[in-house]
Amino acid sequence: MKLKKRQLFAISAILVFVLLCTFLVACDAKDGTDGKDGKSAYELAVEQGFEGTLDEWLASLKGSAGSDGKDGVDGANGIDGAVDVNELFNKAKKEGFQGDFIEFLNAYLTLNADCQVASNLALLSAVKVYVSDYYNYWGQNKEISAMGSGVIYKLNKEAGSAYIITNYHVVYNGNLTNVGGIYSNIKVYLYGYESESQAITAKYIAGAYDYDIAILKVEDSDIIKNSSARAVNVASSKDIVAGSTVLAVGNPATGTGLANDIKISVTQGVVSVDSENVSVGDSQTKYSVSTRVMRVDAAINSGNSGGGLYNAKGQLVGIVNAKATSSSIENMGYAIPSDVVVGIADYAIANCDGEDNRYVKKLYLGIGGSVNSSKAVYDASSKTVKLIEEISVGEVSDDSVVSGLLQEGDILKAVEFDGIKYEITRSYSLPDALWNAKAGKTNSLKFYIVRDGADKTVNVAISATNFNSLK
Repeated sequence: MKLKKRQLFAISAILVFVLLCTFLVACDAKDGTDGKDGKSAYELAVEQGFEGTLDEWLASLKGSAGSDGKDGVDGANGIDGAVDVNELFNKAKKEGFQGDFIEFLNAYLTLNADCQVASNLALLSAVKVYVSDYYNYWGQNKEISAMGSGVIYKLNKEAGSAYIITNYHVVYNGNLTNVGGIYSNIKVYLYGYESESQAITAKYIAGAYDYDIAILKVEDSDIIKNSSARAVNVASSKDIVAGSTVLAVGNPATGTGLANDIKISVTQGVVSVDSENVSVGDSQTKYSVSTRVMRVDAAINSGNSGGGLYNAKGQLVGIVNAKATSSSIENMGYAIPSDVVVGIADYAIANCDGEDNRYVKKLYLGIGGSVNSSKAVYDASSKTVKLIEEISVGEVSDDSVVSGLLQEGDILKAVEFDGIKYEITRSYSLPDALWNAKAGKTNSLKFYIVRDGADKTVNVAISATNFNSLK
């Protein structure tokens, strides 16, 4: 069914209101500290010439009933051609929708604004990463450098401090004799502050080689204090499905000279595959790893490594880390899922300093998983197709903390710890959930399983010795 022009206006007006609210709430107001002195969307409307009260302004966004129109359903006066969004919302509530009015709009109406708002939010959390060092090459000190991207994860503008997420391979070079092969000189540049004179010194505090994630720290930067930089908002990567709109934000440079590099930029595409395993390698830096990623068709270039992958709302859903380089392959880029990224970042920020403590730890169970079956299921509430897998316990190692508790063939339905229950519907569900387990806090796990056709719960005691340092 085609919407009439008047119907489109009614919806568009409300969507404009939503976009205004989203932008104003998410961005820093005036001095960027607490947002209390920012202007509301209504105040901006008054400045633009609107005359009336707040209630009158809100009412004006809903559109008219179309009394002067001739293109209504019955062609009489257009009244039955108009859309009352409040009526749609109330009907949805009666039919089981849970959420407020804004959540209803986000769920059921498409904000077709070419992702401009999302892009601008993402740019303010993006950084360029430049690394350099010296190493002994046939008896001579040779300078080496590289460039990538990063994302501001935590930010304290008043103190001028920030935690930045990037790829491990951006700050690593196997030719270096430094601890962990990490470059000793690391600089970051904010969006709009990309000249060499605006470099900000950063420090490596921790990372995970096998997951290609590194965490950097910046302290007491006047540039940050006086900038419009913002910390990224994060969405769970488990909600990503094939076809989701994504934005890759970073520095797609092909060289290492700052003056000639392409600036931080945005490319748009969709998620092609929501989860797969790929091998990533760089012969020059001797980096090689196999990891789980999302595949996207947004344009990705070498300098994009470590940059953010965002959804259409400007929320981080992954960290870009690779692209397929075969001449027979086009538009195949990869990003590490945000659920993995956040697990590593949160541990590093809470426990690591880049010196005595520089290794991220994760709960080790000592079990393998097997995919018994897989199917595609249409979710009417989100209007998406999701893959659902049945996962069972594979091999259980002798030193496993679940040895004698879980058995090979047990079907895993969910795991619960620290008061939160995580459903196991994909092969990565359990490994991703375990990023939330914390040494010293997580003392037990409860597994919900099916064994021999019967539902069972299995309790597993956990101690700090069950957390292993990652490479």
